[in-house]
Amino acid sequence: MTRGGRPREFKDTAVIDAAMEAFWINGYEGCSTEDLCKQTGLGKGSLYNAFGSKHELYEQALQRYHEQGIQEQSELLQRPLPLKEKLRGLLEWAVQEDFSETGRRGCLLINAAMERAGVDPMVEQVATRHIGFLEEMLSGLMEQGIETGEITSGRAAKELAGMFLSSYYGLRVLNSSAQNRDLANTIVEGTLAAIY
Repeated sequence: MTRGGRPREFKDTAVIDAAMEAFWINGYEGCSTEDLCKQTGLGKGSLYNAFGSKHELYEQALQRYHEQGIQEQSELLQRPLPLKEKLRGLLEWAVQEDFSETGRRGCLLINAAMERAGVDPMVEQVATRHIGFLEEMLSGLMEQGIETGEITSGRAAKELAGMFLSSYYGLRVLNSSAQNRDLANTIVEGTLAAIY
């Protein structure tokens, strides 16, 4: 199918990224078709011919955010550093993201889950997949840390990964709601101290 001589593959990442911004700023319910058209530069007909519906575009935006986030977080956790520095790097990355010029928006996936996970199975699935990937990575790292003797707390890897995830996501929510950098730094240090 073509539109104006352009193949339907124009569902490119630039359009999805632009829609992601609109959803990030407004949330799903607060994001109008006009907001999406303005942000993407597409007309209403073109937008819906390409993506079917607002919800389908939202799904693609969340999926892209999930993929980008997992890639960034994986790269941070796979660096050739001691485990404590890998974990610190992930927490500090979150603080940097949350206190950036576009801060206070928080994590798009957390925002989506808070807004819609109870009423939208797609949002719940994407959020669950994201958390599952991160939990699996963290459990593996905690297991390695226990085996090498870097972690000596005597707690199971899965328990440590769950505690870290709880602190990590709590940090993200507090950062976007309170914008208190001192509190964020305290949470980073407290989380690391609790693991070791």
